[in-house]
Amino acid sequence: MIHRRTFLKQSGLALAATTLLPSTIFANSANQPLGLQLYSLRETIGGDVKGTIQKLAAIGFKEVETYGYSQENGFWGLSVAEFRDILSQNGIKSPGGHYGMDPFLDENGTKDDVNYILEVANQLDQDYVIIPHISGNLRNSIDDYKRIAEKMNTAGQMCKEVGLKLVYHNHAFEFDDYKGQNGYEIFLEKTDKDLVAFEMDIYWVVRAGIDPIALFEEYPGRFPLWHVKDMDQQKPELNTEVGSGTVDYKEIFKYTEEAGVKHFIIEQENFEMDPYKSLEQSFDYLQNNLI
Repeated sequence: MIHRRTFLKQSGLALAATTLLPSTIFANSANQPLGLQLYSLRETIGGDVKGTIQKLAAIGFKEVETYGYSQENGFWGLSVAEFRDILSQNGIKSPGGHYGMDPFLDENGTKDDVNYILEVANQLDQDYVIIPHISGNLRNSIDDYKRIAEKMNTAGQMCKEVGLKLVYHNHAFEFDDYKGQNGYEIFLEKTDKDLVAFEMDIYWVVRAGIDPIALFEEYPGRFPLWHVKDMDQQKPELNTEVGSGTVDYKEIFKYTEEAGVKHFIIEQENFEMDPYKSLEQSFDYLQNNLI
């Protein structure tokens, strides 16, 4: 296992310095870098990884969130080192990545199902290893969510030992009701806050009929990552450019300190215009109106 963190980052001094800084310093700075979840461009990125990253840099993105890594194919046919070099050449960092963990979250999953992910994240100098989704066959009851929460604690400890943080990214299914309980509450309550954090996909929370602000207030500081994408006014199952839909982001962004947010990641899963023009519109709206 690669241990890439410096002594300063591992030491108590670094932790103390971080806790003294209010989250608004990260969230409300004019220099706050904006990120993009590369899944937004899943239909084209595999054909031209370098060109895609260059276009994102031209828009102004300083961060990307990865997805799709496989042990067989790397990042769209590129090795981790090759992909890292493309990011570096364009002045872009990757604070976190989505890595499928179904094999580990299965009852028979082992730590070997996680170790290679930690290697990749360390090689990309990422801070966050993000669980992007849980397959339906693994989550059929509230007891399944409790079992998965324990697995997440185990993976979170593994991440902590190599200077990483485990994060969970939601959809809407986590809010399905099980006799007054839901999976998202189980994850928030049964995972160790020192080991597991949350990437709130605000669109999916709103789509599920849940108030994001209520979650920030009930579980303060547990949401260092936000997926920022808007909901189409006519078809809520579709995304639209941030600021053009029905999600009240101006109100939500008043609660960055309570949430503990450090990174804003734009994501859009479908487009009605050229994807790069769409992403630029969302980027400009965040820069000019929200941060």
